[in-house]
Amino acid sequence: MNLLFRLLLVILRAWRAPRLGPLDESVIHARVLPTDLDLNLHLNNGRALTLMDLGRVDLIFRMGVVGELRRRRWNPVIASLTIRFRRSLGLGQRFAIHTRTLCWDARWFYMEQRFVRGGDEIARAVVKAAFIGPEGRVLPQQLVDASPWRLESPPMPEGVRMWVEAEEAIRSDTPGRTYEPIG
Repeated sequence: MNLLFRLLLVILRAWRAPRLGPLDESVIHARVLPTDLDLNLHLNNGRALTLMDLGRVDLIFRMGVVGELRRRRWNPVIASLTIRFRRSLGLGQRFAIHTRTLCWDARWFYMEQRFVRGGDEIARAVVKAAFIGPEGRVLPQQLVDASPWRLESPPMPEGVRMWVEAEEAIRSDTPGRTYEPIG
């Protein structure tokens, strides 16, 4: 995380903000700073991915599960993501990052993150995440069971299912390579 001041601001605001449930949407607001720009003088795509970290931090803090995660030494990790950029953001422009959990399966959590400016969607990402701890991977249901909520995953959206299948096809189409899952 190379956005230390932004990270601290997100955490401070999250502590004071209303709590969220596991399927609620987190929204953080930001502005494009000079250090966020690329050679085309718009938000760098790599910086966009880093800013998405802040949205996930806000969601986790506002769900009120950080204490339990720290106690168990469970840490979130991103396994993969896909993002589509529709418009650009220039210097000084304000925008919001909307983050929500879509669903989970036996191994992964799937989240959606959207960059929005003035009602226009700038970019949309689907993120595949997990938690790891001292014993390795924490299964999504373990995390749900450790939370104050008792719920099952919503159905996996069709687009997410197709993306998961595409990832598996890419993984199996690479001869001579083996990919070890996280944890």
